[in-house]
Amino acid sequence: MGALCSGLRPGDDLLASAKVVRDAEGQPLPELKEDFSVILFWANGGPSHLDLFDMKPEAPAEYRGPLRPVKTNVSGIEICELMPRLSKIADKFTLLRSLYHERAEHSGGTNRFLTGYSSVAKNLPRSEFPDLGSVVAKHAEYSENPLPFYVANTPSYGAGAAYLGASCEAYMPSPNLETASGANRYDPVPVYQTGAGVGDLTISQGGVVDLSRRRQVLKQLDRLSRDIDNTKMMTSMDLFQQRAAAMLSSSLAKSAFDLTLEKKSTLERYGDTHWGKSLLTCRRLVEAGVRFVQCQAAFRLRPETGRTSTWDDHSVNAHIFKSYEEKVPVLDQAVSALIEDLYSRGLDKKVLFIFCGEFGRTPLIRNQDVSGRPGRDHWPQAMSVFLSGGGIPTGQVIGATGKRAEEPTERIMNSNCLLATIYQKFGVDPRRSFLNNAGRPVPILTEGEPIRELL
Repeated sequence: MGALCSGLRPGDDLLASAKVVRDAEGQPLPELKEDFSVILFWANGGPSHLDLFDMKPEAPAEYRGPLRPVKTNVSGIEICELMPRLSKIADKFTLLRSLYHERAEHSGGTNRFLTGYSSVAKNLPRSEFPDLGSVVAKHAEYSENPLPFYVANTPSYGAGAAYLGASCEAYMPSPNLETASGANRYDPVPVYQTGAGVGDLTISQGGVVDLSRRRQVLKQLDRLSRDIDNTKMMTSMDLFQQRAAAMLSSSLAKSAFDLTLEKKSTLERYGDTHWGKSLLTCRRLVEAGVRFVQCQAAFRLRPETGRTSTWDDHSVNAHIFKSYEEKVPVLDQAVSALIEDLYSRGLDKKVLFIFCGEFGRTPLIRNQDVSGRPGRDHWPQAMSVFLSGGGIPTGQVIGATGKRAEEPTERIMNSNCLLATIYQKFGVDPRRSFLNNAGRPVPILTEGEPIRELL
């Protein structure tokens, strides 16, 4: 399917090409709207809605946990006490509390949430259907912009371009393929420059482009995907290489990843942390012209707190509340800095920031570890999504769950409704279809209506 996605023969000049991207019926796809981009800060593993944005202080102790809510600058909106900075700017974000879907495993939940489809396979390393970012990239496949339209720090477990092929995969500076394996103990993967001198986006002082790592990564992704959807990712390598060469020879691309160009005060505001540097780089990328940036919100806990680097805070992985005491203040600083930055730079109307994972966590606290420490398990029946910018109405809460946050009780919505909203903001028609590897047309979405409160 990669050949169908690229439409190029070896030796074709991408940037000189005037090819038109077409759907399964051969109809040209509309161009993306120029005034909309997304930063998806992906809390892989699944963050607890009860302990962040949908707290239930009146619930029994075995549900609510020890963390308490704090009032925000918007009457009636409360969030976790570990986020004092965000509590002061609630007028600049919206909480979506009533999404749900039916897949409770990590890769299946990721595939379901980011593609709108339930996968056939369980524990799939790469998705069976194109994820949100790759659909956006498909619409801009032959763009002459030297920057990619889709950037990620590393593959997500259960996400990917599927039958759209390698040319619609995200560009990743230095990916770690372990992140697509279901492991939860890998080190956080940077999207920013580390000075290590390796990775897909490395540019030598002489301007020499090194594409060998990209080729190696695509081969590894192809092996991960082969048994699932036979994506034939290498067939579109020519398109990938040509776009990479154009990107890396561009001064715009060089500067987009260079945090040394930022003021010291800005660096300090975001924080000298993995999340601070990641979100600042995400802002620089969308400001430079990248349309979709997906960055995993992985965090290295202290060994005494837990063994996980994701948000998969079962009691066997981590003490969930000590885990939150470590990482949520860092999240509070980095996310509040990004939101204030987007507003101060006039980007709040066209850059949508999203923080969420593949599902929420069980309302009932579990103590399955031999140490008896607390944790929460997978819970797709309810979740919270944090949104800011993108021209959406802010300072609001959409939907509600019951007294123990077990299920939505108001404004109940399939998670596809969020995808439909984002596609509409991009100018993507989700009724359009692409051919899968069997040559059958598959719509971008088959269900889900845009969320009117966000439009």
